[in-house]
Amino acid sequence: MSSISIIGTGNMARAIGALAVAGGNTVEVMGRDLAKAAALANALGGSATTGAWGAVPAGDIVIVAVLYDCVVPIVAEYGDALSGRTIIDISNPFHSGGDGPAIGESTSIVQEAAKAAPADARVCKAFNTVFRHVLEKGRPLDVFIAGDNARAEAGVEAFIESLGLRPLDVGGLEMAHWLEAASLVEMGLARHGVGHWDLALGVTEFHG
Repeated sequence: MSSISIIGTGNMARAIGALAVAGGNTVEVMGRDLAKAAALANALGGSATTGAWGAVPAGDIVIVAVLYDCVVPIVAEYGDALSGRTIIDISNPFHSGGDGPAIGESTSIVQEAAKAAPADARVCKAFNTVFRHVLEKGRPLDVFIAGDNARAEAGVEAFIESLGLRPLDVGGLEMAHWLEAASLVEMGLARHGVGHWDLALGVTEFHG
């Protein structure tokens, strides 16, 4: 099992944290509001603990579960505290209406976070194409991963499998731009083609 630190106390932090605890992982919650972090850790139960904001995370994998415009500032603020860690960014950079990206076409939030992270940190994109309420239902889901470090991705894949989900590697960190764009497609499907939000993007394999 994995050792996980979650930076953030919102809905996605709660959903991923609950699955992580259920999967037998060690979970630490870190938030600017220590009372909120402690309340979430208490709600998660099991092995969940609370870490001080800005301190060296206890987890080998650090999930930054905050809104997109907070990701890079938080990674920069933590600085060397993230040295040697695998960092997962789960955010999506949308305009307020969810009708277009709020970041340039040549980059992604996680690529910008990688620039702010310590040189020996390993940065990945994952979980951004799974709606929180769908994740909470615990259905079999595909979780797409983008990253440049094979060893780090193997650890992330093992963690995702411990949640009862299927990890699928889409390639290097530059592919994170397209994962963020895919979430816009997902929202378009929810609003138009499917007509509801109980959906998830996934891969169907055909054999023979």
